[in-house]
Amino acid sequence: MGITPEMVNAAQQAWCDGLVRVSQTHRSGGQVKAVASAMIDDLYDYKNGVVFFKPTLAQGKNTFRATHKGALSYFVGGDPDFPEDTGFALKGWDKAWYDNNAAENGIQIHGDIAITMGNVYLADVDGNEIMVDKTFVFRLCEDGKLRLCVHKSALPYVPAE
Repeated sequence: MGITPEMVNAAQQAWCDGLVRVSQTHRSGGQVKAVASAMIDDLYDYKNGVVFFKPTLAQGKNTFRATHKGALSYFVGGDPDFPEDTGFALKGWDKAWYDNNAAENGIQIHGDIAITMGNVYLADVDGNEIMVDKTFVFRLCEDGKLRLCVHKSALPYVPAE
């Protein structure tokens, strides 16, 4: 069975739901590192492949996160090897959703690879919203699950006024 747009949409929603789950776990005092680690294992292809991950707020020598350890630090912070990380998933996210708007449906499927481009929208518990530009590339893994092999995030460009 090949990749379908429905599978891609489900994988993107799983990413949004995973981010919110980590944030909610943090707010409730739960095992945030364990939940974030499970999210990364479920959604990123670190175990069986190479992942190109450029998080939204990463910079300097740790801009790219080629390891599970680097991704975990970005999402929950606290790793001395990544001292700049404050935990993107700990910022009080209450809702997350996406759209693919780079083309008619924003999804390209090429064999066992699917590419999406669009935006992810995040709302915190106070209702404040932000939008992040996203490019996701999913690989169809041997277990039939789509996992990220590329994740590029950026804040939208705002020209100087």
